[in-house]
Amino acid sequence: MKAVAMLVGSVIGTIFFEQQACFSLLYSKSPGGPVRVTGEVQGLTEGPHGFHVHEFGDYTNGCTSMGAHYNPIGTNHGGPNDAVRHVGDLGNIVANVAGVAQVDITDNQLSLYGADSIIGRGVVVHADEDDLGKGGHELSDTTGNSGGRLACGIIGITK
Repeated sequence: MKAVAMLVGSVIGTIFFEQQACFSLLYSKSPGGPVRVTGEVQGLTEGPHGFHVHEFGDYTNGCTSMGAHYNPIGTNHGGPNDAVRHVGDLGNIVANVAGVAQVDITDNQLSLYGADSIIGRGVVVHADEDDLGKGGHELSDTTGNSGGRLACGIIGITK
């Protein structure tokens, strides 16, 4: 299955999601294999920016309507390689001196299938670096203290 999100806001970009169905998925509600997230974001300041899947695919009040990080199991915020993290915690994307970030992430907690699918949810690029829950700031355990929302998009199925 493939999905796409067109990012709108003070920066722009296109993010693609792809997951291969595994044989057992055809007979159960378990997710398929890893999800590969690729794409490009333009117009950023140089350096790292928090990058997350958020709980809602709602743009009625801009990126604010996307809600919190997607967290169906109710854990603390963490990094993409941490055992304890939100499903939507994808860490940081890094913009070069021209303000362009190339995205290429493979994640084992995201799924395009089943009850915890990210289809119809949102993806958000933040203004600041995500501290991956280790920054000691009061927001580290919830948002990684990653700052405001520069752009967001709704994740939808594509061919």
